[in-house]
Amino acid sequence: MHPVRFETLAHDGGARTGIGHTARGTYRTPCFMPVGTRGAIKYLSAADYERLGAEIVLGNTYHLMLRPGAETVAALGGLGEFAGWGGLTLTDSGGFQVFSLDPKVDDDGVTFKSTYDGSKHRFTPELAIHTQELLGADIQMVLDVCPPLPSPPEVVRLAVERTSMWAARAKAAHQRPDQALFGICQGGVDEAMRAESAKRTVDVGFDGYGIGGLSVGETREEMLPALAAAIQHLPTDRPRYLMGVGDPASLVEAVALGVDQFDCVMQTRIGRHGTALTSAGKLHLKNAVHTLSDEPIDATCGCEVCARHSRGYIRHLFQVGEPTAARLMSVHNIAWTLQLMARMRAAIAEGTFLQMRREVLAVWG
Repeated sequence: MHPVRFETLAHDGGARTGIGHTARGTYRTPCFMPVGTRGAIKYLSAADYERLGAEIVLGNTYHLMLRPGAETVAALGGLGEFAGWGGLTLTDSGGFQVFSLDPKVDDDGVTFKSTYDGSKHRFTPELAIHTQELLGADIQMVLDVCPPLPSPPEVVRLAVERTSMWAARAKAAHQRPDQALFGICQGGVDEAMRAESAKRTVDVGFDGYGIGGLSVGETREEMLPALAAAIQHLPTDRPRYLMGVGDPASLVEAVALGVDQFDCVMQTRIGRHGTALTSAGKLHLKNAVHTLSDEPIDATCGCEVCARHSRGYIRHLFQVGEPTAARLMSVHNIAWTLQLMARMRAAIAEGTFLQMRREVLAVWG
Protein backbone atom coordinates (compact mmCIF):
# COMPACT_ATOMS: atom_id res chain seq x y z
CA MET A 1 0.00 0.00 0.00
CA HIS A 2 1.22 3.50 -0.82
CA PRO A 3 1.86 5.87 2.11
CA VAL A 4 -0.59 8.31 0.48
CA ARG A 5 -3.71 7.38 -1.37
CA PHE A 6 -6.45 9.71 -2.46
CA GLU A 7 -10.12 9.00 -1.87
CA THR A 8 -12.52 11.15 -3.92
CA LEU A 9 -15.72 12.05 -2.06
CA ALA A 10 -17.41 14.28 -4.65
CA HIS A 11 -16.89 15.91 -8.05
CA ASP A 12 -18.32 19.13 -9.44
CA GLY A 13 -17.04 19.52 -12.99
CA GLY A 14 -13.26 19.14 -12.83
CA ALA A 15 -13.17 20.14 -9.14
CA ARG A 16 -13.03 17.37 -6.57
CA THR A 17 -13.10 17.05 -2.81
CA GLY A 18 -11.63 14.11 -1.00
CA ILE A 19 -9.34 12.73 1.66
CA GLY A 20 -5.61 12.14 1.45
CA HIS A 21 -4.58 9.14 3.54
CA THR A 22 -0.99 9.19 4.83
CA ALA A 23 0.85 6.71 7.06
CA ARG A 24 0.18 8.95 10.07
CA GLY A 25 -3.20 10.53 9.42
CA THR A 26 -5.59 12.04 6.89
CA TYR A 27 -6.18 15.48 5.40
CA ARG A 28 -9.20 16.93 3.61
CA THR A 29 -8.92 18.41 0.13
CA PRO A 30 -8.85 20.89 -1.45
CA CYS A 31 -6.49 22.10 1.27
CA PHE A 32 -4.18 25.04 1.90
CA MET A 33 -0.91 24.28 3.68
CA PRO A 34 0.64 27.25 5.55
CA VAL A 35 4.41 27.60 5.18
CA GLY A 36 6.62 27.29 8.27
CA THR A 37 9.92 27.86 6.46
CA ARG A 38 12.34 27.42 9.36
CA GLY A 39 10.11 25.22 11.47
CA ALA A 40 7.57 27.93 12.32
CA ILE A 41 5.12 30.17 10.50
CA LYS A 42 6.41 33.67 11.28
CA TYR A 43 4.82 35.08 14.46
CA LEU A 44 2.76 31.89 15.00
CA SER A 45 3.20 28.72 17.03
CA ALA A 46 1.98 25.14 16.62
CA ALA A 47 -0.86 25.94 19.04
CA ASP A 48 -2.03 28.60 16.56
CA TYR A 49 -1.97 26.23 13.56
CA GLU A 50 -3.97 23.72 15.58
CA ARG A 51 -6.58 26.28 16.62
CA LEU A 52 -6.90 27.67 13.10
CA GLY A 53 -7.60 24.21 11.70
CA ALA A 54 -4.53 23.69 9.49
CA GLU A 55 -4.02 20.01 8.68
CA ILE A 56 -0.59 20.11 6.98
CA VAL A 57 2.21 22.63 7.63
CA LEU A 58 5.28 22.96 5.41
CA GLY A 59 8.92 23.11 6.38
CA ASN A 60 11.76 24.13 4.08
CA THR A 61 14.54 21.59 3.57
CA TYR A 62 17.08 24.15 2.37
CA HIS A 63 16.75 26.34 5.48
CA LEU A 64 16.41 23.50 7.99
CA MET A 65 19.48 21.63 6.66
CA LEU A 66 21.55 24.79 7.15
CA ARG A 67 20.04 25.79 10.52
CA PRO A 68 19.75 23.89 12.86
CA GLY A 69 20.77 20.94 10.62
CA ALA A 70 18.72 17.88 9.66
CA GLU A 71 20.56 15.72 12.23
CA THR A 72 19.50 18.11 15.01
CA VAL A 73 15.86 17.98 13.89
CA ALA A 74 16.08 14.16 13.76
CA ALA A 75 17.61 13.99 17.25
CA LEU A 76 14.70 16.09 18.56
CA GLY A 77 12.07 13.73 17.12
CA GLY A 78 11.59 14.94 13.54
CA LEU A 79 9.98 18.13 12.26
CA GLY A 80 6.52 17.73 13.86
CA GLU A 81 7.86 16.80 17.30
CA PHE A 82 10.58 19.46 17.02
CA ALA A 83 7.94 22.16 16.38
CA GLY A 84 5.38 20.78 18.86
CA TRP A 85 2.96 20.22 15.96
CA GLY A 86 0.71 17.16 16.06
CA GLY A 87 -0.71 17.56 12.55
CA LEU A 88 0.88 16.45 9.29
CA THR A 89 4.08 17.91 7.85
CA LEU A 90 5.44 18.31 4.33
CA THR A 91 8.96 19.33 3.37
CA ASP A 92 9.81 20.72 -0.03
CA SER A 93 13.16 19.66 -1.45
CA GLY A 94 14.66 23.14 -1.16
CA GLY A 95 15.04 23.21 -4.94
CA PHE A 96 13.12 26.44 -5.44
CA GLN A 97 15.29 28.26 -2.85
CA VAL A 98 18.49 26.77 -4.24
CA PHE A 99 17.64 27.77 -7.82
CA SER A 100 16.82 31.31 -6.71
CA LEU A 101 20.51 31.59 -5.65
CA ASP A 102 21.78 31.12 -9.23
CA PRO A 103 23.65 27.91 -8.39
CA LYS A 104 25.98 25.84 -10.54
CA VAL A 105 23.83 23.03 -11.99
CA ASP A 106 25.02 19.87 -13.69
CA ASP A 107 23.41 16.53 -14.48
CA ASP A 108 24.38 15.17 -11.07
CA GLY A 109 23.08 17.99 -8.84
CA VAL A 110 23.58 21.61 -7.75
CA THR A 111 26.31 23.53 -5.93
CA PHE A 112 25.26 26.66 -4.04
CA LYS A 113 26.29 29.05 -1.28
CA SER A 114 24.52 29.32 2.07
CA THR A 115 22.53 32.53 2.57
CA TYR A 116 23.56 32.35 6.24
CA ASP A 117 27.36 32.31 6.06
CA GLY A 118 28.38 31.96 2.41
CA SER A 119 29.60 28.38 2.87
CA LYS A 120 29.48 26.13 -0.20
CA HIS A 121 27.08 23.18 -0.32
CA ARG A 122 26.35 20.36 -2.75
CA PHE A 123 22.83 19.02 -3.25
CA THR A 124 21.86 15.93 -5.26
CA PRO A 125 18.52 14.11 -5.65
CA GLU A 126 19.80 11.42 -3.25
CA LEU A 127 20.99 13.92 -0.65
CA ALA A 128 17.65 15.77 -0.83
CA ILE A 129 15.91 12.48 0.02
CA HIS A 130 18.34 11.60 2.80
CA THR A 131 18.02 15.06 4.34
CA GLN A 132 14.22 14.93 4.27
CA GLU A 133 14.22 11.44 5.78
CA LEU A 134 16.15 12.93 8.71
CA LEU A 135 13.67 15.83 8.92
CA GLY A 136 10.96 13.16 9.07
CA ALA A 137 8.02 14.93 7.42
CA ASP A 138 4.96 12.86 6.46
CA ILE A 139 5.35 13.95 2.82
CA GLN A 140 8.61 14.85 1.11
CA MET A 141 9.27 16.24 -2.36
CA VAL A 142 11.87 15.20 -4.93
CA LEU A 143 14.59 17.64 -5.98
CA ASP A 144 13.59 19.26 -9.27
CA VAL A 145 14.99 21.94 -11.55
CA CYS A 146 12.88 25.10 -11.35
CA PRO A 147 13.77 27.50 -14.20
CA PRO A 148 12.82 31.18 -13.97
CA LEU A 149 10.06 32.42 -16.26
CA PRO A 150 10.34 33.54 -18.92
CA SER A 151 13.17 31.20 -19.95
CA PRO A 152 14.28 30.18 -23.45
CA PRO A 153 12.78 26.86 -24.63
CA GLU A 154 16.15 25.11 -24.35
CA VAL A 155 16.40 26.08 -20.64
CA VAL A 156 12.90 24.75 -19.97
CA ARG A 157 13.69 21.59 -21.95
CA LEU A 158 16.87 20.96 -19.91
CA ALA A 159 14.88 21.51 -16.69
CA VAL A 160 12.33 18.88 -17.82
CA GLU A 161 15.10 16.40 -18.69
CA ARG A 162 17.00 16.84 -15.44
CA THR A 163 13.82 16.84 -13.34
CA SER A 164 12.82 13.52 -14.92
CA MET A 165 16.27 12.01 -14.45
CA TRP A 166 16.46 13.21 -10.85
CA ALA A 167 12.95 11.89 -10.11
CA ALA A 168 14.06 8.33 -10.90
CA ARG A 169 17.18 8.73 -8.73
CA ALA A 170 15.11 10.17 -5.86
CA LYS A 171 12.69 7.28 -5.96
CA ALA A 172 15.55 4.76 -5.92
CA ALA A 173 17.07 6.53 -2.89
CA HIS A 174 13.81 6.69 -0.92
CA GLN A 175 13.94 4.35 2.10
CA ARG A 176 11.27 5.26 4.66
CA PRO A 177 7.96 3.42 4.11
CA ASP A 178 6.18 5.74 6.58
CA GLN A 179 7.11 8.80 4.53
CA ALA A 180 5.34 9.61 1.25
CA LEU A 181 7.33 10.82 -1.73
CA PHE A 182 5.84 13.21 -4.30
CA GLY A 183 7.26 13.71 -7.80
CA ILE A 184 7.25 17.11 -9.51
CA CYS A 185 6.31 18.12 -13.07
CA GLN A 186 8.06 21.04 -14.78
CA GLY A 187 7.73 22.52 -18.29
CA GLY A 188 7.24 26.26 -17.84
CA VAL A 189 4.15 27.54 -19.67
CA ASP A 190 4.69 25.20 -22.63
CA GLU A 191 1.67 22.87 -22.69
CA ALA A 192 3.43 20.11 -24.62
CA MET A 193 6.39 20.08 -22.24
CA ARG A 194 4.06 20.16 -19.23
CA ALA A 195 2.19 17.11 -20.55
CA GLU A 196 5.44 15.30 -21.31
CA SER A 197 6.90 16.07 -17.88
CA ALA A 198 3.72 14.86 -16.18
CA LYS A 199 3.73 11.59 -18.14
CA ARG A 200 7.41 10.95 -17.43
CA THR A 201 6.94 11.66 -13.71
CA VAL A 202 3.95 9.30 -13.56
CA ASP A 203 6.03 6.64 -15.33
CA VAL A 204 8.51 6.75 -12.42
CA GLY A 205 5.55 6.36 -10.03
CA PHE A 206 5.00 8.44 -6.89
CA ASP A 207 2.58 8.74 -3.96
CA GLY A 208 1.46 12.15 -5.17
CA TYR A 209 2.36 14.73 -7.79
CA GLY A 210 3.55 18.30 -7.42
CA ILE A 211 3.24 20.81 -10.23
CA GLY A 212 6.19 23.15 -9.84
CA GLY A 213 7.61 26.14 -11.66
CA LEU A 214 4.33 28.05 -11.93
CA SER A 215 3.27 31.32 -10.27
CA VAL A 216 6.84 32.54 -10.75
CA GLY A 217 6.04 35.65 -12.79
CA GLU A 218 3.77 34.42 -15.57
CA THR A 219 0.17 35.64 -15.84
CA ARG A 220 -2.75 33.51 -14.66
CA GLU A 221 -3.83 33.26 -18.32
CA GLU A 222 -0.46 31.65 -19.09
CA MET A 223 -0.44 29.47 -15.98
CA LEU A 224 -3.83 27.77 -16.27
CA PRO A 225 -3.41 26.05 -19.68
CA ALA A 226 0.02 24.74 -18.59
CA LEU A 227 -1.53 23.47 -15.34
CA ALA A 228 -4.41 21.80 -17.20
CA ALA A 229 -1.95 20.12 -19.60
CA ALA A 230 -0.12 18.52 -16.65
CA ILE A 231 -3.24 17.50 -14.70
CA GLN A 232 -4.66 15.69 -17.72
CA HIS A 233 -1.89 13.09 -17.35
CA LEU A 234 -1.86 12.73 -13.54
CA PRO A 235 -3.61 9.72 -11.95
CA THR A 236 -6.95 10.33 -10.23
CA ASP A 237 -6.07 8.18 -7.20
CA ARG A 238 -3.12 10.36 -6.15
CA PRO A 239 -3.07 13.89 -4.70
CA ARG A 240 -2.19 16.80 -7.02
CA TYR A 241 -0.27 19.65 -5.46
CA LEU A 242 0.20 23.07 -7.10
CA MET A 243 3.32 24.41 -5.45
CA GLY A 244 3.68 28.00 -4.24
CA VAL A 245 0.23 29.25 -5.26
CA GLY A 246 -2.13 30.95 -2.82
CA ASP A 247 -3.95 33.97 -4.23
CA PRO A 248 -7.73 33.41 -4.06
CA ALA A 249 -8.38 33.62 -7.82
CA SER A 250 -5.64 31.10 -8.64
CA LEU A 251 -6.82 28.81 -5.83
CA VAL A 252 -10.37 28.63 -7.14
CA GLU A 253 -9.26 28.30 -10.78
CA ALA A 254 -6.79 25.51 -9.96
CA VAL A 255 -9.38 23.65 -7.88
CA ALA A 256 -11.72 23.88 -10.89
CA LEU A 257 -9.04 22.02 -12.88
CA GLY A 258 -8.70 19.29 -10.24
CA VAL A 259 -5.86 20.43 -7.93
CA ASP A 260 -6.04 19.11 -4.34
CA GLN A 261 -3.44 20.96 -2.30
CA PHE A 262 -1.60 24.27 -2.22
CA ASP A 263 1.00 26.19 -0.23
CA CYS A 264 2.02 29.84 -0.27
CA VAL A 265 3.91 32.39 1.84
CA MET A 266 1.76 35.25 0.49
CA GLN A 267 -0.79 35.10 3.32
CA THR A 268 1.74 35.87 6.03
CA ARG A 269 4.06 38.02 3.92
CA ILE A 270 1.38 40.55 2.91
CA GLY A 271 -0.15 40.31 6.39
CA ARG A 272 3.10 41.40 8.02
CA HIS A 273 3.06 44.46 5.77
CA GLY A 274 -0.51 45.45 6.61
CA THR A 275 -2.62 43.83 3.88
CA ALA A 276 -5.59 41.62 4.76
CA LEU A 277 -7.48 39.15 2.59
CA THR A 278 -11.24 39.77 2.81
CA SER A 279 -14.47 38.81 1.07
CA ALA A 280 -14.33 42.23 -0.64
CA GLY A 281 -10.72 41.89 -1.80
CA LYS A 282 -7.45 43.17 -0.35
CA LEU A 283 -7.69 45.63 2.55
CA HIS A 284 -4.73 47.87 3.40
CA LEU A 285 -4.93 48.40 7.16
CA LYS A 286 -2.17 51.02 7.29
CA ASN A 287 -4.31 53.51 5.35
CA ALA A 288 -5.46 56.53 7.37
CA VAL A 289 -9.10 55.86 6.40
CA HIS A 290 -9.13 53.09 9.05
CA THR A 291 -7.95 55.32 11.94
CA LEU A 292 -11.40 55.60 13.57
CA SER A 293 -12.90 52.38 12.21
CA ASP A 294 -14.50 50.08 14.76
CA GLU A 295 -15.26 47.49 12.07
CA PRO A 296 -13.53 44.10 12.04
CA ILE A 297 -11.14 43.31 9.17
CA ASP A 298 -13.95 41.29 7.51
CA ALA A 299 -17.43 41.10 9.02
CA THR A 300 -18.05 37.79 7.20
CA CYS A 301 -14.91 36.16 8.65
CA GLY A 302 -15.27 33.89 11.66
CA CYS A 303 -11.66 34.16 12.84
CA GLU A 304 -10.60 35.15 16.35
CA VAL A 305 -9.02 38.41 15.14
CA CYS A 306 -12.22 39.59 13.44
CA ALA A 307 -14.23 38.55 16.52
CA ARG A 308 -12.13 40.69 18.86
CA HIS A 309 -10.23 43.53 17.19
CA SER A 310 -11.11 46.61 15.13
CA ARG A 311 -9.42 47.95 12.03
CA GLY A 312 -8.58 51.09 13.99
CA TYR A 313 -6.77 49.10 16.69
CA ILE A 314 -4.74 47.05 14.21
CA ARG A 315 -3.80 50.18 12.25
CA HIS A 316 -2.61 51.76 15.51
CA LEU A 317 -0.39 48.73 16.19
CA PHE A 318 1.22 49.11 12.75
CA GLN A 319 1.70 52.85 13.28
CA VAL A 320 3.65 52.31 16.50
CA GLY A 321 5.67 49.36 15.19
CA GLU A 322 4.04 46.84 17.52
CA PRO A 323 4.88 43.25 16.36
CA THR A 324 1.41 42.12 17.49
CA ALA A 325 0.05 43.78 14.34
CA ALA A 326 1.96 41.34 12.10
CA ARG A 327 0.85 38.42 14.26
CA LEU A 328 -2.85 39.35 14.15
CA MET A 329 -2.78 39.91 10.40
CA SER A 330 -0.99 36.59 9.81
CA VAL A 331 -3.57 34.76 11.93
CA HIS A 332 -6.42 36.41 10.02
CA ASN A 333 -5.00 35.76 6.54
CA ILE A 334 -4.30 32.09 7.24
CA ALA A 335 -7.70 31.62 8.91
CA TRP A 336 -9.44 33.39 6.01
CA THR A 337 -7.69 31.16 3.44
CA LEU A 338 -8.47 27.98 5.39
CA GLN A 339 -12.14 29.10 5.51
CA LEU A 340 -12.03 29.66 1.73
CA MET A 341 -10.84 26.07 1.24
CA ALA A 342 -13.57 24.76 3.57
CA ARG A 343 -16.15 26.68 1.52
CA MET A 344 -14.77 25.12 -1.68
CA ARG A 345 -14.99 21.62 -0.20
CA ALA A 346 -18.61 22.25 0.82
CA ALA A 347 -19.51 23.77 -2.57
CA ILE A 348 -18.06 20.81 -4.47
CA ALA A 349 -19.98 18.38 -2.25
CA GLU A 350 -23.20 20.37 -2.77
CA GLY A 351 -22.72 20.83 -6.52
CA THR A 352 -22.53 24.63 -6.24
CA PHE A 353 -18.82 25.09 -6.97
CA LEU A 354 -19.38 26.86 -10.31
CA GLN A 355 -21.40 29.58 -8.57
CA MET A 356 -18.80 29.95 -5.82
CA ARG A 357 -16.01 30.18 -8.38
CA ARG A 358 -17.89 33.00 -10.15
CA GLU A 359 -18.32 34.86 -6.83
CA VAL A 360 -14.62 34.55 -5.93
CA LEU A 361 -13.48 35.64 -9.40
CA ALA A 362 -15.87 38.60 -9.35
CA VAL A 363 -13.86 39.92 -6.39
CA TRP A 364 -10.38 38.53 -7.04
CA GLY A 365 -10.26 37.88 -10.78
